[in-house]
Amino acid sequence: MQLLAVRCRVILTHASKRSCYALNTESGTQWQQAHRSKTTNPNNFTDYDSLVHLPKPHIPPLFNFAKDVLDVWETTEKAGGKSSWPALWWVSDRNEEIRWSFEELGYYSRQLANVLIDECSLVRGDRVLLILPRVPEWWLVNIACLRTGTVLIPGTSQLTTRDILHRLQVSQAKCLITDESMAPLMEAVTPQCPTLTSKLLLSKKERLGWGNLTAVMGSASAEHVCVDTRSDEPMTIFFTSGTTGSPKMTVHSHCSYGLGLTVNGRYWLDLTDGDVFWNTSDTGWAKSAWSSVFSPWTQGACVFTHHMPRFNTTTILKTLCRYPISTFCTAPTAYRMLVQEDPSRFQFQALEHCLCAGEPINPEVMSKWRELTGLDIYEGYGQTETVLIAGTFKGMEIRPGSFGKASPAYDVQVINEEGNIVARGTEGNLAIRVKPDRPFSLFTEYMGEPEKTADCFRGDFYLTGDRGIMDQDGYLWFVGRADDVILSAGYRIGPFEVENALIEHDAVAESAVVSSPDPVRGEIEFVDQLPKTMSGKIRRVELRKKEWGLP
Repeated sequence: MQLLAVRCRVILTHASKRSCYALNTESGTQWQQAHRSKTTNPNNFTDYDSLVHLPKPHIPPLFNFAKDVLDVWETTEKAGGKSSWPALWWVSDRNEEIRWSFEELGYYSRQLANVLIDECSLVRGDRVLLILPRVPEWWLVNIACLRTGTVLIPGTSQLTTRDILHRLQVSQAKCLITDESMAPLMEAVTPQCPTLTSKLLLSKKERLGWGNLTAVMGSASAEHVCVDTRSDEPMTIFFTSGTTGSPKMTVHSHCSYGLGLTVNGRYWLDLTDGDVFWNTSDTGWAKSAWSSVFSPWTQGACVFTHHMPRFNTTTILKTLCRYPISTFCTAPTAYRMLVQEDPSRFQFQALEHCLCAGEPINPEVMSKWRELTGLDIYEGYGQTETVLIAGTFKGMEIRPGSFGKASPAYDVQVINEEGNIVARGTEGNLAIRVKPDRPFSLFTEYMGEPEKTADCFRGDFYLTGDRGIMDQDGYLWFVGRADDVILSAGYRIGPFEVENALIEHDAVAESAVVSSPDPVRGEIEFVDQLPKTMSGKIRRVELRKKEWGLP
């Protein structure tokens, strides 16, 4: 990993420990002042009824998150109108620490924007594939793409060479940004990607065929004028797994995430500029855009992140104690592991709001967390194609097993196969109303796949692909997927992709993948024999019934 050396404030070893353990004095007072400010300035709602009746936001013809949100916070910060928390607070396992203000984020991201234009010859609308772990440069690339109007395609370091090749080819990406760990995989496939014209590497040393990200940034100008992007212009593409076939390219516009995720930051996460917010999501997933970029920064909150190459419960709990983190969001799988560590042994300095998303959370885990920490877990429900669909908001009764009520961004209903709303208490398809007015926070399309895009809509509704129930009070309850997509540790896994990987092994004659219950991860298991129809087709429905004990 290579950290930027230009104008950044880095606190190392003993100094880092001193600043962190000083939380009881200087930074503890900071948090208390910010907390008092937050308590006296609620986010414009007092209960759920007031939340759903809030006026809908105006969508301007032009919108760019870097210019219209981040630069505004930068100006506010310079004028002394913001809390003293940084915009980005990064720590590592080696006691390294970086704190960047909105002004510094602006400085470095403008440098990187010039790199994309001058060194990589990118123009507005070009696509950038980004695969980096939780390092500060990941955030800078996000902002630089916004400033230049280039379309960001985040990816996870868990991708295989097959995955990378597919993403580069179908997206026609012109620029690739990654680190040393992923470079060999990239080099194995990039000769087959004729649209790729530039490669940037985050590395301490030079590598043939790559531009060095830190070096080119160090010599770049920080003078840059942000482009005026249309609100409906493509901003980012996420590859999302489906039941069959390769992952689909889910397109979001500058307003769908840039403005749409305000509902997450303001109402579900309940953030203000006095908060320090930690979201543990992998940088390759949409949840990272949700909760590590747009949602917190719409509110001016501090984005906290721990490099943490691998999930470690002790590291999580010690970090929550050591730093003034007021709001914490992680996957239900993580909470299941954390309660086994007995969090009551740790004293959280500032934590007051805990949330989860990505998969249903077990009521027993919620109860155990509350028993050990005194804090409730507020569940949220959404997907790559949307912003928050539903959630449990502050002031609402928490009903274990339910993920709450519809968010103010959407009219959420349970419908039948004909697209009609079913009676309360009846199972059906969880759906979002899109007629007569399509919500601006919904994804634009599955790029290049109009039929798959059309398949998501039924009558006046967008189908989430999930089955659920709405009770008499409007609370929503998850029943299961309507397709074969597997949920494991918060990840959506397409069985087709796993089957393809398995069949490549010499010892595998044929493969079929379905979910299987697991007490920690959620789903995935192997079976010895595959049931088939008379014509030789694999009966996945029979496999599912066997794994889940269904009749």
